[in-house]
Amino acid sequence: MMDRIGATAGKVWEYLAANGETTTAELARRIDAPRDVLQRALGWLAREDKLIIEKTGVVEKVRLK
Repeated sequence: MMDRIGATAGKVWEYLAANGETTTAELARRIDAPRDVLQRALGWLAREDKLIIEKTGVVEKVRLK
């Protein structure tokens, strides 16, 4: 499972580097990742201080620092 989370974190990084800020829902669709794996990957990147995560209402957006 750790390999899958790490690989997904890499996909998240690549997508955000190429496309900029996006919602977590759009990100899940674009990188074709299950929601639970995506959330873990986002947590991984956030723990490494690589992301900015903002929530407005129910919409959650992420971007690279």
